[in-house]
Amino acid sequence: MTYLEAVNSVLRRLREREVLSVSESAYSKLIGDFVNDARNEVETAWGWSALRTTLTLTTAADIFNYELNGSQNNFTILDVINDTTDQFMEYRPGTWFDNAFLTQGQVKGAPEYYNFNGVANDGDTQVDIYPIPDAVYTIRFNVILRNKDMVADGDDLYVPTRPVILLATAKAIEERGEDGGNASMNAYAAGRSSLADEIALDAARRPDETIWYPV
Repeated sequence: MTYLEAVNSVLRRLREREVLSVSESAYSKLIGDFVNDARNEVETAWGWSALRTTLTLTTAADIFNYELNGSQNNFTILDVINDTTDQFMEYRPGTWFDNAFLTQGQVKGAPEYYNFNGVANDGDTQVDIYPIPDAVYTIRFNVILRNKDMVADGDDLYVPTRPVILLATAKAIEERGEDGGNASMNAYAAGRSSLADEIALDAARRPDETIWYPV
């Protein structure tokens, strides 16, 4: 479903006229904001299969700090793999990295550890790796990558659309102040119920992420 289709779906539920573009009127722009707010809520509620992707980083010799292009500081790590050496990399906190550089010096080799360290000017996350690469290595970051706000009419929704539409409708009803708040409460309840259903369906594909095993 596109951004425009989602906005019109909300407008129909509000018994409002559909539009040819999200930017057509002040009210359609407002509904567009509600759709983006609802989309953000749905995207952060669960590690959706549709949002899982791989970001690839290619190292250079003697460089330990890199920009993780495309991350936009809005992701969750699943795992990190040194694809060149076929090894999983491990997270280490900033204090560990500080201690490694202070006490062990310029240790070079195949990267085994990573730590996130700041955000670049374009919004992408920066990552430190250790040991300092002694050659070119390909590092794969498997992540749940959330999207920027939709802007163009044709921008797509990648998460389940029904909870997004229902939650956006609830926000619009709340903004109108209809029915003393009862209508918006019922609309929010419907949206959250739909979200729970969609999470259950997606989670069934990944039982290892929802079942805890004793160690």
